[in-house]
Amino acid sequence: MQVVIIEDEALTAEDLRESILKLDDTVQVTAMLKSVKEAVAYFRTHEMPDLIFSDIQLGDGESFDIYRTVEVTAPIIFCTAYDEYALQAFKANGIEYILKPFTDATIADALRKYNTLRRSFAVKETGAGNALDAVFEHAPKPAAILVHYKDKIVPVRLDSIVLFYIEKETLCLMTFDRQHYYLKKSLEEAEQLCGDVFFRVNRQFLVNRKAIKDASHYLSRKLCVNLNVSFREVITVSKEKTPQFLSWLGER
Repeated sequence: MQVVIIEDEALTAEDLRESILKLDDTVQVTAMLKSVKEAVAYFRTHEMPDLIFSDIQLGDGESFDIYRTVEVTAPIIFCTAYDEYALQAFKANGIEYILKPFTDATIADALRKYNTLRRSFAVKETGAGNALDAVFEHAPKPAAILVHYKDKIVPVRLDSIVLFYIEKETLCLMTFDRQHYYLKKSLEEAEQLCGDVFFRVNRQFLVNRKAIKDASHYLSRKLCVNLNVSFREVITVSKEKTPQFLSWLGER
């Protein structure tokens, strides 16, 4: 299997290369590219690899600039320190989205997924792009979201989050151990990142299904959402959203 690595930090690129080779001795790393310019020139003059590992923030732009400039048909595993590009990544042949710092375990999971997809579709090279379209549309969401806490950037796993909420026009989240963090995102962006595991009950709250104990009738035909973890505000579902919410809740 031929692999290309796109990463502008030399040490990180080498660590990634060593991890891949350690996990799969059939891999040949055919190129390690450091910039948008270098990658564009490479793909214009070389055969397409079987798989690409790609950072997003490069010294001369974003790696998406590469994929907008040249046609890249290989599946891409994005490996980045930023969670906000997940949606763009899955629209650019992305099959996995790994948050740095990566580990052998996260790289192994990504390679396993690639090999599973390759076996499942087993298509001719000319049809590979079309066959993978369905996979890209249903690609998994990132496992964590990055938050700023004091002078640090902290990954918070989505399955550890009770809910997202708006406080003084700022998006916040609360975890099951009742830690609160501020995010530099909108509630709409959080909703897109979280997928079907979370439900936006109203304009202020996005709630994790596994955090819901039950729902009870409230004023004006609304529902009150009762959580497994105490929260200072009453969370209600608008009557317009009640049928959709109950259907979603019944999927648990």
